Amino acid sequence: MNIHEYQAKELLAKYGVPVPAGYPAMSVEEAVEAAKKLPGPLWVVKSQIHAGGRGKGRFKELGPEGKGGVRLARSIDEVREHAQEMLGKTLVTVQTGPAGKKVQRLYITDGVDIEKEFYLALLVDRESGRVAIVASTEGGVEIEKVAHETPEKIATINVDPATRLMPHHGREVAAALGLTGDLAKQAGKVLAKLYETFLGTDASQIEINPLAITGTGELMVLDAKVGFDSNADFRHPDLEQLRDLAEEEPMEIEASKYDLSYIKLDGSIGCMVNGAGLAMATMDIIKLEGGEPANFLDVGGGANKEKVTAAFKIILSDPAVKGILVNIFGGIMRCDIIAEGIVAAAREVDLKVPLVVRLEGTNVQQGKDILASSGLPIIPANDLGDAARKIVAEVKEAVPA
Repeated sequence: MNIHEYQAKELLAKYGVPVPAGYPAMSVEEAVEAAKKLPGPLWVVKSQIHAGGRGKGRFKELGPEGKGGVRLARSIDEVREHAQEMLGKTLVTVQTGPAGKKVQRLYITDGVDIEKEFYLALLVDRESGRVAIVASTEGGVEIEKVAHETPEKIATINVDPATRLMPHHGREVAAALGLTGDLAKQAGKVLAKLYETFLGTDASQIEINPLAITGTGELMVLDAKVGFDSNADFRHPDLEQLRDLAEEEPMEIEASKYDLSYIKLDGSIGCMVNGAGLAMATMDIIKLEGGEPANFLDVGGGANKEKVTAAFKIILSDPAVKGILVNIFGGIMRCDIIAEGIVAAAREVDLKVPLVVRLEGTNVQQGKDILASSGLPIIPANDLGDAARKIVAEVKEAVPA
């Protein structure tokens, strides 16, 4: 689960992380009232969407010459003007794609005199199974660009879970950022608070870009992106209220109700697979055969008939789907259960697109018999390569180039 910047900063502030004063706003009048609560004379009006690159983004309604989603205001009237231009408009950034995202919330903060910007993040290093600290002197820039063009400017420090964060980690981060004296001490304190937040909320990512030195010589978090490990949701019911469903893909929301791992993609071939690794392999082979997957969908190892039916209906709710490939390797998951779910869902939604099914494993023959006797136009496949070739061919025939 991801949250908005203003929510992230409120959460960080609870753990003692230094952030500028600011208030969220859902309307133009709320934005004006928020600005009045702050001293000024400089305010920052920030669009709140779950995507980066807001400052360099552009609003569709304002044309290619329109201002970005993060703006400075030097008067209350200017705050009002920016809020009117942002709220309800569609912001397009490098991370939203051409469709963009509708801005329904703003964040009004104090303007800060910035002397220097840095990048600092805490992430889960899957390879080492440790929390990784990523630091760079190149703050205010997309870290992907820095990694590509000047990777030597990025320092990565792993934290041993047995000892947790130690003073030397703070000194290493300060050295990586070129900080000395009091600023080095501040870096250690900020890092300690961020690490405490990371563990205390079961975060999967805390990204600070930028972490800035202000004109008064303080280190301050000016922008924050925080995401949480959904597997730990049960431990944090208080964080559930931070979820903004308007920022999430409707089909992904529906999938979460059935504990399905679903991610919408841009292709035309819907995929239903059991197991994340097999799902990735299925998408790779579809692309190898010249097709494009419309989604990642892992029904898991212990799905029942109802879960499979729900997964099938979610795939078909995507108008971009022109064909479906079901690839099941039955271990814990029985092929006959999958087959029953496929038949039930296909009948319920009145299937109109080609469907290729590859089954292997436990009760595979029973599963194939159920599909064969269903009376539905289901295309069987012998293996994954055969399945990919068949569904790509069916989709290309249905949608001529």
